[in-house]
This record gives sequence, C-alpha cells and structure tokens, in this order.
Amino acid sequence: MMCLLPILLMTLMISPATGQPSSLNQKADNGTLPQAPGTRIVRISPVGHFSEPSIAVDKMDPKKVVLVYQDNASAAYSVDAGEHWATAEGTASKSYRVSGDVSVVYDNRGHAILCYIAFDKLGTADYWGHNATRNGILIRRSLDGGKTWELHEIPVDSQATEPGIPFEDKPYIVSDNTHGSFAGNLYIGWTEWRLTESVILFSRSTDDGVTWSRPIDISNHHGLPRDDNGGVEGFDGTVTPDGILHVVWTDGNHIIYTYSRDGGRTFLPTREIIDTAPAFFKPSDVYRANGFPEIGSDPNDSRKLYITWSDYRNGDIDVFESYSTDGGKTWSGAVRVNNDPIHNGKDQFFQWLAIDGKNGDVDILFYDRRQDPANRRATVVLARSTDGGKSFINYQWSDSSFNPADTFIGDYTGIAAYNGRVYGTWTVGEGKGQKGRHNTAVMAGVADFNDPSAKAK
Repeated sequence: MMCLLPILLMTLMISPATGQPSSLNQKADNGTLPQAPGTRIVRISPVGHFSEPSIAVDKMDPKKVVLVYQDNASAAYSVDAGEHWATAEGTASKSYRVSGDVSVVYDNRGHAILCYIAFDKLGTADYWGHNATRNGILIRRSLDGGKTWELHEIPVDSQATEPGIPFEDKPYIVSDNTHGSFAGNLYIGWTEWRLTESVILFSRSTDDGVTWSRPIDISNHHGLPRDDNGGVEGFDGTVTPDGILHVVWTDGNHIIYTYSRDGGRTFLPTREIIDTAPAFFKPSDVYRANGFPEIGSDPNDSRKLYITWSDYRNGDIDVFESYSTDGGKTWSGAVRVNNDPIHNGKDQFFQWLAIDGKNGDVDILFYDRRQDPANRRATVVLARSTDGGKSFINYQWSDSSFNPADTFIGDYTGIAAYNGRVYGTWTVGEGKGQKGRHNTAVMAGVADFNDPSAKAK
C-alpha cells in the first residue's frame, strides 16, 4: 500500500468555488435556472495539465466518494460525502511514462478500482495505431475505498513495442454490484486502434480485478482507424438488477447497443438503436469535443434503462436522453435535456449520466453556454428527472463560468448519485487563445436534493 498524501491545497479544497483564483472563472448570471440545492463546489487539483475526471460513490458506505483524473492517473477521496477531500498517491503507472483516460468504480466489497491507459509515446496524431509504442490497459485497486492504493498495477491488455502494434484507448470500467449470479464481476470495454480499423474490445474479471480474461471483440461492425471521425468509440456499460450487462458505444451516426446474459462471456449481435448526428464536433473555442453515449439502469427495476448523448441535429449542440421500459428491446424518441430555447445558437456538451443508486432518479451533468451571448463561456448545469426520463428540470450547478479558448479540457466529465445526493466532476480553465494544455483544473461539485430548498422545486 502507498501512504496517504497530506491534503492538497487545503484552502482551496475546502472552500466554495467562489474562493478560486479569478483567472479560472467569472461569476455566472444564473438567469432563470434555479440553483441546485445544497450546492458545494471545491477545486480538487492545482492548475496544470489536469482533465478527464471520473467519480464514484460507495453504495455500501455512501459517505465514501472517490474521484480520479489525468494526467498522470491521480485520485482524491472523501469520507464525509464530499464535504472535504484529500489526495492519494501511488495511482500513476510506474511502468509507463504516461497514464490517463481514467475511470473508477466501487465494487461490491467497497474496493475502489481505477482503470487507465498507459504508454510511453503517442504515434501519429489521431491515427494512433500508426507508429504506436508499447501501451496497454491497466487497473489499480484500493482496498480501503480510495485512501491508499496497491503498489502494483494489474494489466488487462498490453502491447510491446513492435512494428504495426495497435493502440489501446478510452477504456471504461463497470462493476456488477447486484445480488445476481455474477455479482462482483468487473468489466472493461475500450477501443483498439489498428492500422486499418478500430474495434471495441472487452475483458472481464471474476476475482476482484486480480486477473482478467483474454480480450474479445464485441463490435460486429468495425470502424475507421482514426480518432477524429469514423471510429467505433465511447464504450460504456451498466448492470441491471437481474445481472444483465448492457453496453453502448458510437459508430458513425448511430448509438450501438448489445448485452450479455452470462457475465460478459458472450454478447448478442450488436444493433443500432438511436440515430444521432455525428459524434465528433468542435464547439467554438473548445480544443475538441464528442457526444459519446452513456448508459444507466434503475437499481429497482431491470426493465428501465437510460442513454444520454449530445449532438447538433438542431444546429447548435444539445444534450439528449432516451429511455427503455422493456429491458432494452425498444427505446423512446430523443428527449432534449437542456431546456433553453431550441435553435438559439447556444451549445451544451460533454454530458455525463448517473442513475441514483437508491431511488432511480436520472441525473445528467453538462457544460452549458446559454448565459453567454457569444456562445463561448460555459457553466456547469445539472439536469434531473424524477419521472423516468420523460422530462428534466435544469439546475445551475457551478456559480462561475470559464472560456476554454482552445484549451484541452478533456473528452469527458463525471457524475455519481445516491439517495438524492449527487456528485459531479468537471474541468475548468482559461486557454488565453494559445491552445494551452497546462492551465486547467479539476473540480468537484455536490448537490443535495434532500436539502429543504429542494422540496419546493
């Protein structure tokens, strides 16, 4: 185990976002949006090259929350439901020069499992399978819920430096925390970039992450070999109470769906379930963006599933959601999540989905530009549905705005929820128009719908 690092940036870690340096934000005008009840926002990382966070709450002990971000792979944890945070050491790869593309879950033992990619040097930009060096998918475990992490990392898949090797990219980890036949299983899906194509690979662990199955290809249709369009990418998954693993990713103008009834051994043939606009797009002043889907499930009803994504079918970029009430057989039409006027030229993007692990409410986080006439400065909005995804109330979550100005703010955000308390994480920064990559910080937000102010909403 690694020892605990003292609390990082004590003043900033326990202060509201209004205490941040003004260079990172500007006070937002909430307009007509209600403030998310019980809002608390803290800065997790210093200003630097930090982005792409993921967050999880331990359903066995909901006061435990773990948050991870890049790069290199880093972690922070809270033992008081997000009131205070401390950083942990020993999460970055010691075998490779760079580690990132992180995701995190709690398993059904209360262990925190961190998943990440690692490599020494990238190959050709966006054509990652060309001139790739050794790389792989790895995990690291924390047996005390995020405070300390095991010394050794565990490989899921790896490539030695040889001509023509593929590049393993964008993994996401899923845990079976049900009481079904495959309870305790861990699952990881990711994109493998090859010289001629891209595929979705999948691996599972049945022993708490100690060993992993040989990866299998679960994408019936392979994509193009580039990361800027045409690839198969954006794997995400959820396990319903009956133990079925449901997974999605994007392929062209479609969300792809399949599921496994046998704990990830086999999958049904994939099918296109939702038509979208292209999954890659570039909002003004954003280094790059995508609308990759996330899938979530109701903890109390195996028939209820939800998918969220973003696209520009309406000209500007909007966030959408679709729901299934029959276990994924059929899906509703697209429900527009952001409630600003349609076709108003304001972008909402980098959404992430969480289904409350106790009551089944639907929570979606996204960047929102409705308050900026120039469509550049963004705040963070939390959308919430208590009617099974049919409609959403939008809440202002962050009380400050930022203009990325072509800074790399990552490829995703993160959100988790349990019993009305919602945890979000996102990246902020000011790029100063220089495509800067070293002036971002990771934030954590809490909203509490058990707060008395929420009862009037």
